[in-house]
Amino acid sequence: ARLAMANFLILNHNPKDAKEQTDILLKQRPSDPAVHSAIAALLAGQGDFPGAILETQKTIALSPERWEPYLSLALLQAKAGQSDAAEASFKKVIAMDPTEPRARVLLGKYYQSSGRLADAEEQFRDAIRVAPANMAAREALANLYMAEGKTGDAEQTLLQANRELANDPESLLALSNFYYTTGNVDKAVSDYDALYHKRPSDLMVKKKYIELLIQTKRYDDAGKLDAEVLKANPNDSDALVYRSEIQISQGDVNDAAQTLQAVVSNAPNDSEAHYALGVAFSKQGFPERAASEWRRALDENPDYVDAERALAGEAMRKGDMNALEDAANQMIRLESQSPEGYALRALSSISQNRLDAAERDVRRAIEVGPENAFGYVQMGNLRLAEKQYSAAAKAYQEALNRNPGSVDALRGLMNSYIAEQQPQTAIAAAKAQIEKVPGNSGFYDLLGAALFHFAKDLNAAESALEESVTLDGNTDAVIQLCQVQAAEGKIDGAIATGRQALTRNPRQPGVHIVLGDLYAAKSDWTDAQGEYQSAVTTDPQNAVASNDLARTMLHVGGSLDTAMSLVQTARKELPFSPAVIDTLGWIYYQRGEYAMAISSLQQALEVEQKQQLPDDPDIHFHLGLAYEKANQPVMAREHFERALKIDPSYRNAAEIRAELVRLKS
Repeated sequence: ARLAMANFLILNHNPKDAKEQTDILLKQRPSDPAVHSAIAALLAGQGDFPGAILETQKTIALSPERWEPYLSLALLQAKAGQSDAAEASFKKVIAMDPTEPRARVLLGKYYQSSGRLADAEEQFRDAIRVAPANMAAREALANLYMAEGKTGDAEQTLLQANRELANDPESLLALSNFYYTTGNVDKAVSDYDALYHKRPSDLMVKKKYIELLIQTKRYDDAGKLDAEVLKANPNDSDALVYRSEIQISQGDVNDAAQTLQAVVSNAPNDSEAHYALGVAFSKQGFPERAASEWRRALDENPDYVDAERALAGEAMRKGDMNALEDAANQMIRLESQSPEGYALRALSSISQNRLDAAERDVRRAIEVGPENAFGYVQMGNLRLAEKQYSAAAKAYQEALNRNPGSVDALRGLMNSYIAEQQPQTAIAAAKAQIEKVPGNSGFYDLLGAALFHFAKDLNAAESALEESVTLDGNTDAVIQLCQVQAAEGKIDGAIATGRQALTRNPRQPGVHIVLGDLYAAKSDWTDAQGEYQSAVTTDPQNAVASNDLARTMLHVGGSLDTAMSLVQTARKELPFSPAVIDTLGWIYYQRGEYAMAISSLQQALEVEQKQQLPDDPDIHFHLGLAYEKANQPVMAREHFERALKIDPSYRNAAEIRAELVRLKS
């Protein structure tokens, strides 16, 4: 009973209480191999692989006739990076029981992750030979062929499995998944539909069919089958997760989150539920809560690659390249023959100007996934960073050839043309890709941005961005549409556009920020403050919102201490932003600390010049006032005049002219 309790606590990630049990067991039964096996599992769960290996070796010494501890030892040695030892342990298992397929499959996967593809294939084939009914071995062989780009061989392997293992639903599922992965969605659904109708009472088959229907966006059909499962068992965790995915697809994100919170409450160790709850939180606009659920999913299942992928996406959103690299490393560990992990690690290296490391990962991504767009997108990013614009455009085009719907590839291609002062070519590229993939919201967003910023064609930009918003409520398109409408002089219309977007989803800090900007343009500082406050409430670490709120508070006579706290939050995220440093200087001015104000505002000018940004009249206006208060009229006059020279119609021009008259007197 104590041993069962220890293993249960280890499985449920409660190492402290588990250790209490194993300590007692070790005193009572020091020669029991099961005790040392439990201690090994406890240490492995805490990341202590050397300790886990030592305990597993004790297990082997106490029960040398069993092959299972050798298999555990091999897996631990592989995780600890002991390559030769792991290979020897796998081979020991095979020697002890030549009919056991698991060790052969695991050894094959180990060879595959090490790039020894011929050896991997040999092990998978041997596993099939000794255990023809083992579907895992056949799937492993098919996955190896897929990684090598041998799609035909992979299909034949799975077709043979389906013929020889006709009564195993996993064989048809694997074939169906193959067709889905390779783009033959109709074939995937029809094959699994046949299996379901052949075995309608098989719960596993029904659940797998629901998964596939959700993957292929046949939500109505999935919902009907899921309702049948829940009617039989209202607390079925899998079925509740499926329901949440269907709810998310229908825009019922709040209902999905409630469904999933109930699941994780009843089944706290359900990694899939935690992952799905993270997706729901992300859709709701709670990125930190989403990331917390994805990390919890990984606590329950350290090999959950979708959770690592989600954390990588969150790291990119935040611009946290170290976190992106960590997630990419784990993805590579889990799927060494997938290009995605290498591509994401390359992106992290490019962002940190480690171009040699990026080059290696880009080439590896293309090597393991030559038909995948991931590696080519990062090749384009790398060449763009190196200012090799033609080579970058070629790489991005290769990515689009492989994935015509890749927004990242089209964005990169357009950026390459724009870098070469060819905005019309960029616009033509966007239009051409839209003809190929007409329902892609991201493509219309990119087209609208190019028409707005480079062609200055406001009508065409507005049409493209409206199409993007209509397709899926694209938040970036909403923000840009507001900006285009404001540039057309339709500020009230832009505000209405932003308000409509918030009706669909109120947790969009970017939309609150653009609404704040629109109200500020009308000198409606009260409503502007309300929007910026909503943005900060939604995303407390949002530097732009924090800075804008602090700046607006100075207009309405808000607390200077609160404004200072906000701008300090902004400066942590944007330490080299002239706008943030300007706000800091303006707060010092309002507090009467004129020397500090001058120092900050001069720094804002220096950063602006270093970054080759347009001269901002606000900074000069603020400096003029600060120098005037510091009894330096010559410097004050210089900056006042500079502000007017930059923008004769500057909103504070009348005040500046009055100050200049006063300084002359």
